[in-house]
Amino acid sequence: MSRLIVVSNRLPLGDNPSGGLVVALEDALRSSGGVWIGFSGEVTDTPATTLQDHPGAPFQRLSFDLSPQDHEDYYLGYSNSILWPLCHGRPDLVRIFPEYVDGYRRVNGSIADMMMPHLREGDRIWVQDYHLFPLAAELRARGVTAAIGHFLHIPFPGPADCGALPNPEELFDWLSHYDLVGFQAERDIGAFAESGRQLSDMDHLSDTEFRLSGRKLHAGAFPIGIDAKNFIAEAQDAPDEDRMRSLTGAKMMIGVDRLDYSKGIPHRFRAYQLLLEKIPDLQEKISFLQIAPPTRGEVEAYQDIREETEHLAGRINGQFASLNWTPIRFIHRAMARPVLAGLYRQAGIGLVTPLADGMNLVAKEYVAAQDPADPGVLILSRFAGAAETMTEALIINPHDPYDIAQAMAQAVRMSLEERRERHAALLKGVVEQDIAWWSATYLKALDAAC
Repeated sequence: MSRLIVVSNRLPLGDNPSGGLVVALEDALRSSGGVWIGFSGEVTDTPATTLQDHPGAPFQRLSFDLSPQDHEDYYLGYSNSILWPLCHGRPDLVRIFPEYVDGYRRVNGSIADMMMPHLREGDRIWVQDYHLFPLAAELRARGVTAAIGHFLHIPFPGPADCGALPNPEELFDWLSHYDLVGFQAERDIGAFAESGRQLSDMDHLSDTEFRLSGRKLHAGAFPIGIDAKNFIAEAQDAPDEDRMRSLTGAKMMIGVDRLDYSKGIPHRFRAYQLLLEKIPDLQEKISFLQIAPPTRGEVEAYQDIREETEHLAGRINGQFASLNWTPIRFIHRAMARPVLAGLYRQAGIGLVTPLADGMNLVAKEYVAAQDPADPGVLILSRFAGAAETMTEALIINPHDPYDIAQAMAQAVRMSLEERRERHAALLKGVVEQDIAWWSATYLKALDAAC
């Protein structure tokens, strides 16, 4: 079996590395003697010029550090102040500086340099996400002929947003050096094809084949899943002390998202306020738990979204709270996975309303955590990649507060029979297309593309 080389922005560290990607890739890495390469999380004035080994995992782990300038230009700059907002439909939040583009190229070139001594003939290289678009081009320039695939975990931008890049033609040239580019959803293949047609020399050869810069590229949709079996077990085994108590018997509605402007948290708060205003009978009958761990606090747009969200939560609680009932509980920190599993299982409504999202695994975790005998209802944005396959959810427009509020009311009043029917269909998809299915399907397609 050829070795699998995984490259991602962050390397899973610790004695027992965890996370969805670890579950997905551990078997392939371990069985092939593979290697995972990624950023160590360390920003230092004197980063090493070679990859550093981290023993203690069932596969080899090699890391690189970043200098403060590289962290500013490559990570905070091009990756998260240009690519992230454009891929999530927010060109108004883009901050373009020439040093950001230069830093993005520079770091990807440095990663390629450090990888070269560790590569062998016959390796398969799987590059993860938007931080590393140029990596295949950098490796090809150094003579690497191995199979190289890329998987984009976030949406691909359409022509209007892609055209706002400082270097759209270069983006497509970078992608042309991959054998296979994987996307979360069919809509992303469409955006890729149309953006490439308008902004590069792309020829559309078939539904999944393209010619870019004279090179053939395969593309496909590979919806990522979760470790369904283990998550179901965690939810079933969640201790009672991890569950919320209600003095009014209110049905709990839960949202779990990083505090990011793409997640639509203020929009769902306003919809909840509208629900309580328009249907006062539901006051004290429905409570909303929003867990929103902080992220990228150095970026101004993330500071703004925190202020807006905290203001809305305070205003709604001030307007509607009673002695026995607090409408919104807003928790601005991460919670342990087993605790989350128990809270999902308790919640009668799962609220997943991103304005733009690659997949959104919270939707799948919520479904997996439910009690099939008395399941809750998933409310899902049409702009999440998950909406392409999770059609039995209540699909909503996250920009329309009336649509969200109506779905909340429908979920509260939905019969047990309908809840069971919807949940059974959703759970079947979550279990069958789990995280292991995702990695196996992608790697099989990469082999076929080569």
